[in-house]
Amino acid sequence: METKITVIGAGNLGISLVTGLVDSGKYQSSNFTLTRRNAAKLESLKAKGFTISTNNVEAVKNANVIILAVLPQKIDEVLAEISAAINENQLVISLVSGVKVKDIQKTLGNDIPIVRAMPNTAIAIRESMTCIATTEQWKARIGEVKELFELVGETVTIIEEQMTSATALCACGIAFFLRAIRAASQGGNEIDFHANEALKMAAQTAKGAASLLIANNSHPEDEIDKVTSPKGCTIAGLNEMEHNGFSSSFIKGITVSAKKAKGLYSEN
Repeated sequence: METKITVIGAGNLGISLVTGLVDSGKYQSSNFTLTRRNAAKLESLKAKGFTISTNNVEAVKNANVIILAVLPQKIDEVLAEISAAINENQLVISLVSGVKVKDIQKTLGNDIPIVRAMPNTAIAIRESMTCIATTEQWKARIGEVKELFELVGETVTIIEEQMTSATALCACGIAFFLRAIRAASQGGNEIDFHANEALKMAAQTAKGAASLLIANNSHPEDEIDKVTSPKGCTIAGLNEMEHNGFSSSFIKGITVSAKKAKGLYSEN
């Protein structure tokens, strides 16, 4: 039987997800129904064979998997809208920051399988880091969620209490690393290179650094030691960055994002 997946609230993250899943080769655009209040923003996907709708209730009726990708401030409204159309034979996967399984159960009830996942936008090129969690009741459903998201990157199963932290480190984190690459490219532009050259060099260098850690299963400081010599230019640059609060600022950014993510749903 063909799997039918409905994405409720297909913004940047939802679109990135379905793009990556189709690119994996296991799914086709015909497997997906995407909803959004402004359907005009999905016209390019409609041309590629995705089903597009503004009717959330109709979109979930025949789905095997329902992916919630709306803003935390909109989740209660959406759940109330679709609750009568969902049954226990379907699987709900929530990508919504700060919204716990028990929060969703208040509207959908305790018989609907619910698993939370927190990917990032690199899912579009199948390079996401996706954290997955649920309650004890639905632990048996984690395997199929992992199987889905492993098509578009790496996954890790965590406890639900860690999902807010995962949002900051992985979902928000991709923006932090992109900003670091941007800063590196600006530095390259200032010292000698054209902007497009500096960006390419900075991005590939960042990719190489991450690949080293993953391939060698090593600690960043071990790899740093390999390129720092006494009185050398690398350690001089590193120390200047630390004097200006590089690591401290990065850490503070992650912790502030985690605090903000925790409160997004309560601000509703």
